[in-house]
Amino acid sequence: MDAALGSTRLLTLTGPGGTGKTSLAVEAARSCGQRFADGATFVPLASVTRPELVWDAVARALGIETKTGDLAVEVEQRLRDQELLLVLDNFEQLIDGAPMVARLLEACSNLKVLVTTRVPLRVSGELALPVPPLELPRSDASESELLSSEAVQLFLQRSRLARPGFEPTNEDVRIVGEICSRLDGLPLAIELAAARTRLLSPRALLARLERRLELLTGGSRDQIERHQTLRAAIDWSYELLEESEKTLFQRLSGFSGGVTLDAAEATISRITCLFSSDITCDIRPWGTLPKRGSRTEKPPAG
Repeated sequence: MDAALGSTRLLTLTGPGGTGKTSLAVEAARSCGQRFADGATFVPLASVTRPELVWDAVARALGIETKTGDLAVEVEQRLRDQELLLVLDNFEQLIDGAPMVARLLEACSNLKVLVTTRVPLRVSGELALPVPPLELPRSDASESELLSSEAVQLFLQRSRLARPGFEPTNEDVRIVGEICSRLDGLPLAIELAAARTRLLSPRALLARLERRLELLTGGSRDQIERHQTLRAAIDWSYELLEESEKTLFQRLSGFSGGVTLDAAEATISRITCLFSSDITCDIRPWGTLPKRGSRTEKPPAG
């Protein structure tokens, strides 16, 4: 994250809901903000529904009370001479407001912006950094390898909050690894599952994952509503799609474990939809739509 922020003035963390983009942005604001003379300002946008209201949200975060009635101008004047990291969290429903970010960067030469969003902003100078799910253990991993897995560690941390004193057996650790794999390493899903250990053993939890959308509910009340259940997180992302993107998504859902570009082309009649859609903005250079897995994926050899 430090290296990425050092190489661009606009860093966008992209990925589906629940991959931990906000957590990464908060940590970046805490650690990297110290390098900026005027620190970091966090702007929550989850409740903002119209692009023109982004200026209001930024002004509130900066403590600006309008005097002229033109918030855009007043925000620019406040930030023009500041060396600041501005964090815009949950921008996906406001994507038409992306030119506002470009305008701020042009007007304020010492400003850097970190954005979390489902899709890239697609403005000049943007570095889009996909945030994949957590690294998963191998199916034949040893106990020590399982315990070093990011996904397993998160599950156990959250389990001990839900069930103080929980000490997993060797068998429990193996089952937790399988649970995390079944949940594709998605942090939100893992946290919701771990909360169920208050009543369910890991084995009982694993047996119920066939009905995961009904099971993975009851998130923290201080979280935004769409992160309180897995179904709500999926619904939120799906409803942001254009109708053509929904059709594309439905057709691609027939593939398991990823799909090659050639297979996608053979399945979809309206190829222009495939290449114009943000669903495929993260197609790997070697022609494969991304699978869920390690945060440090590498291309296949050859």
